[in-house]
Amino acid sequence: MIFQPLLNWSQRTSIVTQIIIGLVLGIALALIWPEAALKVEFLGTLFISALKAVAPILVFVLVIAAISNKRPGESNHLKPVLWLYVIGTLSAAIVAVVASSFFPTTLVLTDAATGMAAPGGIGEVLMQLLKNAVANPIDALLHANYIGILVWAVAIGIALRRGAETTRQAVADLSNGITLIIQAVIRLAPVGIFGLVAATVATTGTEALAGYVQLLAVLLGAMLFVALVVNPFIVWYKIRRNPYPLVWLCLRESGVTAFFTRSSAANIPVNMGIAKRLNLDENTYSVAIPLGATINMAGAAITISVLTLAAAHTLGIVVDTPTAILLCVVSAVCACGASGVAGGSLLLIPLACSLFGISNDVAMQVVAIGFIIGVLQDSAETALNSSTDVLFTAAVCIAEAERNSTT
Repeated sequence: MIFQPLLNWSQRTSIVTQIIIGLVLGIALALIWPEAALKVEFLGTLFISALKAVAPILVFVLVIAAISNKRPGESNHLKPVLWLYVIGTLSAAIVAVVASSFFPTTLVLTDAATGMAAPGGIGEVLMQLLKNAVANPIDALLHANYIGILVWAVAIGIALRRGAETTRQAVADLSNGITLIIQAVIRLAPVGIFGLVAATVATTGTEALAGYVQLLAVLLGAMLFVALVVNPFIVWYKIRRNPYPLVWLCLRESGVTAFFTRSSAANIPVNMGIAKRLNLDENTYSVAIPLGATINMAGAAITISVLTLAAAHTLGIVVDTPTAILLCVVSAVCACGASGVAGGSLLLIPLACSLFGISNDVAMQVVAIGFIIGVLQDSAETALNSSTDVLFTAAVCIAEAERNSTT
């Protein structure tokens, strides 16, 4: 009975407002009572675990349902979304290279980092993507291999289009049931973020970031420029009207949760919910958003480019224009191979560093620095990556809907 007023309030108040309240309370608890803040970390851990647990099965079932129930002649507009993903990721890499050229950063490199394995080349990254695509479906679900999940879901969906109507309806009902579970999990976001923020502030504070102010400024500045200038321009070109209402909505509702969960994969259910509230084409967003969590990595492209050039500047390596252009392309390709989990882009830095002949030992030291500043870097990177998934998907769906309404 005592929880009824709280339940009523939560139903009347927007999830974003509740998340902001959880954020403020988490910071306050960490500053006033750090010991207690560390003890509530389990709330954040449980929330992220719940998201990660339900996201693979959500993607698997939604994609099967969308494809198996697709009527002949319907278009899912996936190709234009993929083009926006490619353009957005490459543009982010260019912004990062230009920012690093105007504001060159040097690092303090000491002992080489150990105990980490980085890809040996672009071919290795692409080969891993192919292996993920043909992975065992059960293994793909267990390990959140979204490339494998998508491949199997598409294949099963196409096969079920020849099945009985009752079978396809059962899949659609299962999809609706999983969606209800997701909505219940997302309602717990304020509590989870309260635990995450309280523990993070109590553990790290700001001391670990003090020595890397300029590096963080370049990284975060490039990400903000992409989020507030580049992405809006791309969306404007697609929908031909003021893009900022849509941009702000995606940043506020997707970017905020992604910032704290630090996982594009865990934020898939959030983006699915936003797409549904925007009344987007389910045939499009049910495939495009999970795919974006795997390959649409503008933030990762920025991280790889900025940290690679920081290593080059530290070692006194002159970066000419052709090499800078090549780095943009390599960073974009590498970013597509970054995993949708916290810190997934950092281990691809040695690959980009190899363009400048930088040894793996030095490159792994840069990776270690990336983990030090990861409290902000990885959070901002994930917020940009994940909010862009739903932003570009929404832009394509809106443009196609307007085009259809005028014909």
